Amino acid sequence: MSQVQYPSVLLENAVNEFARLPGIGRKTAMRLALFVLREKQEDVQRFAAALTTLREEIHYCEQCFNLSDASVCSICANARRDHTLVCVVETVRDVMAIENTQQYNGVYHVLGGVISPMDGIGPDDLTIQPLVDKVNSGAVKEVVFALSATMEGDTTNFFIYRKIAEAPVKVTTIARGVAVGDELEYADEITLGRSLVNRQPFDQAM
Repeated sequence: MSQVQYPSVLLENAVNEFARLPGIGRKTAMRLALFVLREKQEDVQRFAAALTTLREEIHYCEQCFNLSDASVCSICANARRDHTLVCVVETVRDVMAIENTQQYNGVYHVLGGVISPMDGIGPDDLTIQPLVDKVNSGAVKEVVFALSATMEGDTTNFFIYRKIAEAPVKVTTIARGVAVGDELEYADEITLGRSLVNRQPFDQAM
């Protein structure tokens, strides 16, 4: 395949940057770059400013590690939420998926991934220890595992379970309405909601 000859180095640079985004090939990157060129300058400046502000000013919640505009996210800051009920998820996208079900009124703990030796991700690369510390403080009555139903998700569940097994806390997992091998963020809201409502003791689900 012959290399694309760009009429402008600036266009080529823009295509290269767009192509770095996940799921964006070079043809799509070219369409995006040309779309930007057709937009009004003020619209492009607003878009660029939003990206810069996102990268420079967004926070990770100091309590649950969710993304936040402040040091504590709106969920953790909400006094009407049950702060003794903690749902353990892999990513911020999973928080959004569960919130969309409107079936959960506790708080979250975002691990930032799952244990995956093949990808070089170990327990120390995740926010597991802060979760263990939170449980050991006695502030938590129930921990709900809501990781993806994959081998990596199950491995992470079991690792955390062993870490908190001696703590006086109820440990549950979402029901397997979410099919084995599925990632949580792609589950439909009804299935995910039912899986939360019908959660079961973790030691009975192993």
